[in-house]
This record gives sequence, structure tokens and C-alpha cells, in this order.
Amino acid sequence: MERDDFIRLLSPEGQELLSKSAEYAEKGDVVKLVSQLRAQGHDALMVAAVLTQAKLRKRGVAKFGPFASRMLFTEPGLEQASRLSVAALHAGRFRDANVKNVADLGCGIGAESLALASLDIPVKAFEVDEVTAAVATYNLAPFENATVEQADVTTLDLNRFDSLFFDPARRELGGPARERATRKFDPLAFSPSFDFVMAAAATKPTGVKFGPGHPHEGIPEEAEAQWISVNGDLVELSLWFGSLARHGIKRSALLIDGAGKHEIVSESTVRKDAPLGEIEEFVYEPDNAVIRSHLLGQLAEQLDAHIFSPEIAYLTTAKELRSPWLKGYRVLDNLTFDRKKLKAYLREKGIGTLEIKKRGSDIVPEQLRKELQPKGKGAATLIVTRVGDAHRVLVCEPLK
Repeated sequence: MERDDFIRLLSPEGQELLSKSAEYAEKGDVVKLVSQLRAQGHDALMVAAVLTQAKLRKRGVAKFGPFASRMLFTEPGLEQASRLSVAALHAGRFRDANVKNVADLGCGIGAESLALASLDIPVKAFEVDEVTAAVATYNLAPFENATVEQADVTTLDLNRFDSLFFDPARRELGGPARERATRKFDPLAFSPSFDFVMAAAATKPTGVKFGPGHPHEGIPEEAEAQWISVNGDLVELSLWFGSLARHGIKRSALLIDGAGKHEIVSESTVRKDAPLGEIEEFVYEPDNAVIRSHLLGQLAEQLDAHIFSPEIAYLTTAKELRSPWLKGYRVLDNLTFDRKKLKAYLREKGIGTLEIKKRGSDIVPEQLRKELQPKGKGAATLIVTRVGDAHRVLVCEPLK
């Protein structure tokens, strides 16, 4: 969002049009809607700004529920914002630690501050970008215990705050730079820098939000690390320091779904491997929070399951399991991965609808589907994976 667009939206005309944003978001013919609003005398730039907010508010419902209907968003701000359900868990840690106030450092559009203020925790939010700070101010206006300031957090005196929450910006990289970033942890890719954040976290109760792909070697020994999945979507890694960290827990995987919250914890940072065995009748794909947290061994122990290949994060058992952590499949056939033979197999079985999954294989599912040319009324899931040194394809049916 540009500065002028924000000013337009704050005007009486902009606020009036925003009040109808839900109605606009449901209109299928955008061209016709634009023509109608222009015919009513509304400026083209105003119409564009309002319709953009209508679209973002509709998308924002997934993260903010009914709050989205009165919020303003920027495209990157909505993309990077915490889901309100997750921000509420963060805020709960600060409440349980009885902190007097929180500095939300890199507040974005204000999701974390909104959750903190909702629990009556005084919060001071800081954001370096002018327009984003203005959007956060708008979103936090209903809360008297929340204020926003445009500032570079590295210039602040953090000693005046009882506790801290950081959401460091990560530089978006493309091409070879992105490839290097996925292989090596770069503290300079954060703003404020990783070293600045860790130095501040050593001084008082602190929470830090990172992307879920943050490497384990970038996690300090003294932190509690929690990977969070929402309905199977791995959304973040959060680190907790001081009184915000739970006693005796170093790593955890948390799953939030329609049935509530599910958690696997470990008192150690040392990875525990799952036992290795043969492929059984049932194969299970674990939630990514379990995989990223290196807690697959703990889950396997709980469920009496095992893996069938080192470093391949599928579990297998001879019996059917029901667990919120698992998506299950019954193995119908276990075949050598040969494209020609697989194509003939699918034709013989009349399988025309394919879900293709891979792990430990360099195939491109969309390309493989074109090569196989599936035809027929049947359906199956193909799991292309590695067993030892061999590539295999498991023909499966999903468990209901």
C-alpha cells in the first residue's frame, strides 16, 4: 500500500466505502463494480484502494476471523502476519509470566499486539516502515493499552520494557542466492540482525518468531523452540527465553486443529531417530511440525511405528492408526519405480485419478503425471520414495 492510498482510506469517503467492503468482496464482476463506483463519482484511485482492501479483508478472515472486517492490510503484511489463534498462544505466555508490559519489535500490521492488548497486557509496538506502522495504528485503535511508533528497533532503549517480542524481517532471495540461503543459516539475512535479537533475548523474557525452516544450528541452547502447525500448515518456529520458556522443555511440536491443540515435547535438543524396519501394510505422512522439530522418533515411540528408510520421514505399521499427527494410507502395491512399467500398471488397473507424493526422490509430480497419462475411473495415491538405495513407488489408497 502506498502512503497516498492509506490517506485516501482514512477520509470520510474512504471509510464509507470500506464499510461496504464485504459486499464488494462478494461481487463476481469486478469490472462492472468499478464502473458502478466510478459512475457514482468516486475517484479511480480511491476505488482501487478500497477494492484492494475488500480483497485483503476477505483473505484476512482465515487469519483474523471477524476482526478482519474492521482491519486494514498491506499485501506483505497479511502474508507475514501471525494467525490470531497463534498470536493468542504467544500472548498467553506473556500473561502466564506476569509481565508488566511488552515491546512488540517489528510489529507489522499489529497481529501480535492485538492479541496482547486483548489480554489486557500493555504493549508498545514498533515498525520501521511508515505505512505499515500507520496500518498497525489503525488496527490497534480500539485498544487503549496499545500504542504504535515508527522506529528502527535497533535504536531503542529496550531496558525500559519488561519483556520483548521480535518478528525479524527475512530478506526475500531469488535464484542462486535463495538456493544458498536454504543450505546455510545466514544471520545477516534478518532485520534486525540475529545477533542483535539474541543479545536482547539474553537480558529479559523474550519471544522470537522465525520462519519454520529456520535451521536447528541457529537455535540457542538456552531457548525453548516450538514449531507450530495449523490444520496441517506449518506456520512458524517460535523461540522463548527466560520466564517465557517452559521448564524442562527444549523442543516441541504443536498442532492446532478443529479438535483443539496437540503437542509433542522433548527435554533434550538431541535428535532421537525412529526405529528402522520393513514397509508394512499402512504408511503414514507425519505433520510437518513433527518433522521440522526432529521429534519423529518420539512420535514413532508413542505409536509403536517405525520408518522404512533412513532420513525418509514416513512411518509405517502393520495396523491402522488414528492420530491427529498423521495422514494415513493403505499400501496396495510396492513397485520398483520404472516409468514405463508404472504407466502400464495404471492402465491395467484403470486408474485415472492420481495424487502423487514424493520424499527422497527428485521427480516433479506434475511432469510425472503427464508422462503416465492416467486414464480410467479408478483413483490412487502414488508415493515415490527411496528404500535403501532403490527408488520405489507405493500405490496406496488414503485412509478415511
